[in-house]
Amino acid sequence: EAYDNVTMDVELSRREGWHFAAKLVRGAYMYQERERAKEVGYEDPINPDYESTNSMYHRCLDYVLDEIALNRNANVMVASHNEDTVKYTLKRMNELGLMPTENKVYFGQLLGMCDQISFTLGQAGFAVYKYVPYGPVNEVMPYLSRRAQENCGFMKGAQRERQLLWKELKRRLAAGELLYRPVY
Repeated sequence: EAYDNVTMDVELSRREGWHFAAKLVRGAYMYQERERAKEVGYEDPINPDYESTNSMYHRCLDYVLDEIALNRNANVMVASHNEDTVKYTLKRMNELGLMPTENKVYFGQLLGMCDQISFTLGQAGFAVYKYVPYGPVNEVMPYLSRRAQENCGFMKGAQRERQLLWKELKRRLAAGELLYRPVY
């Protein structure tokens, strides 16, 4: 179970005095992991359904965020295209008094997916990373296809993103602020 692995690794980092860091992903490698479990002969580690996956993801995230708040000796990348997970993370950070300027919590998404989330987080001072998969086409295309399937609301999100970008462009033009200049 992912939660057991995270808690054991955090505890080990405390005992041995090293800095814990993790990139939390939701189902990114589930097909490969299922195949490997069959090949090697261990129990399928993938959660049975989407809700179980969400619950596990948030449980692991809570544990790492609590560790950051308590000891400030950990970092986490919330690698998710799920808007609810991002909102959940922001809510928990606020409850725990974790500020974006501490650079303890990072966000990551695939380039071209959920840019409306990434840009908003970046403007609010959060560290945001966009990644670009690369490699042989026969490996990259199935990966991108799985990302699109896992993010079934992607097309709705893309339409919403376009509306938000258009609204922001009009706002900036009306205010004479075409280029964004963050205030630090």
